[in-house]
Amino acid sequence: MSKILTVGEPMALFVAEKEGPLEDVEHYSRFVAGAEVNFSIGMSRLEHQVTYISQVGLDPFGKYIKKFLDQNKIDTSLVTFESNYGTGMQWKQKVASGDPEVHSARKHSAASHMDVEKLANIKWDEFDHLHLTGIPPALSGSCRNMIYELIKEAKAKGIQISFDTNLRPGLWDSEETMAHVINDLAFQADIVLPGIDEGKLLTGKQNEREIAEFYHAAGVKTVVIKLGAKGAFTSSDGEQFYTEGYPVKKVVDTVGAGDGFAVGVVSGILEGLPIKEAVRRGTIIGALAVMSPGDNDGLPDREKLEVIAKGSVANS
Repeated sequence: MSKILTVGEPMALFVAEKEGPLEDVEHYSRFVAGAEVNFSIGMSRLEHQVTYISQVGLDPFGKYIKKFLDQNKIDTSLVTFESNYGTGMQWKQKVASGDPEVHSARKHSAASHMDVEKLANIKWDEFDHLHLTGIPPALSGSCRNMIYELIKEAKAKGIQISFDTNLRPGLWDSEETMAHVINDLAFQADIVLPGIDEGKLLTGKQNEREIAEFYHAAGVKTVVIKLGAKGAFTSSDGEQFYTEGYPVKKVVDTVGAGDGFAVGVVSGILEGLPIKEAVRRGTIIGALAVMSPGDNDGLPDREKLEVIAKGSVANS
């Protein structure tokens, strides 16, 4: 299987045990959140080897996160503890359906103080894929510089790069700056994975075909645009097609669906599947992700994925 490198901010996640406004909730269940965490766990469960670059606080939550990553067989040799800053945290509303309210406390977190020095111990010859999202460059200027350097080094080594735009407008000074930086990073990737609304915001285009052409014109080989419950639109090597969304009987929590989709697409490509099969796998794992309360506990192992891919009901 492939050896994958990624970087991000893992956060302690507290999910309300009862429905209602967060300010009225007394009890929460603890999880670990973070787009790159979700991706890493999904890839690990499919037996790929993932090394995660990050920095957490030297506090109970940072220690919990590292143990959680270790338990999920993710290489944490590049995860370090920072004594001067705390671990980022999130609180998430419990809802019967749809998008929950999420409150974050991540300003000046340990992860936001990462810089290019975090890359000093990377053994590049050990990796064949780099997966990035639009979140780390939004955390701080030093994180942004780190991501640019990471891409530079990966490209110099001929390592394939996937980029999930994963926009967090609240972390940026302006949408204009966000669009400029995210597009600049996306242009350097081999695989770009925007959501349809993200794509419209980033490119100013009005539909998925125009969005795909925008990135192709900058040199991106494969563009897979997430269309929510409708599925996805893919444009790669002159081939364009739609993939229907995998059926879901009950949506429990939509957070993490895009990360699950990225797991399916990237793992499929790395395993040499035809692009249509890789994207279909993405829709399956994205569907599984929305049927569980945590951000990553619904991600399947290979056995479960194979059963479902052969036609089983998604939430069986």
